[in-house]
Amino acid sequence: MTEELVKFLEARLDEEADLARRCDGDGCGEWSAHGHTVDFCQVDLPGFHPTIARHVALHDPARVLREIEAKRRILARHARDPWPCHDLRDLASPYADHPDFPARA
Repeated sequence: MTEELVKFLEARLDEEADLARRCDGDGCGEWSAHGHTVDFCQVDLPGFHPTIARHVALHDPARVLREIEAKRRILARHARDPWPCHDLRDLASPYADHPDFPARA
């Protein structure tokens, strides 16, 4: 079961890393929020509620990639556990609605 969960998590992290890299193709730097506007480096997108603008900016590709690397380190520490430990199950929990989510996770 642990191997199945590890492979599932690796696939999700790979997908998220690929998406984050594609969102910052020019390496322009950090996203930021200013009131109703999200600054995507060279492009300002207005019209957001300020809270939503901050939420979008929080998902800056560079930050997402750092978070993915942290999750990969946790995954590596627990990948050989005989049964998915609580840490692996916690890492998997956001993906519970994914069609490939392991039934016994």
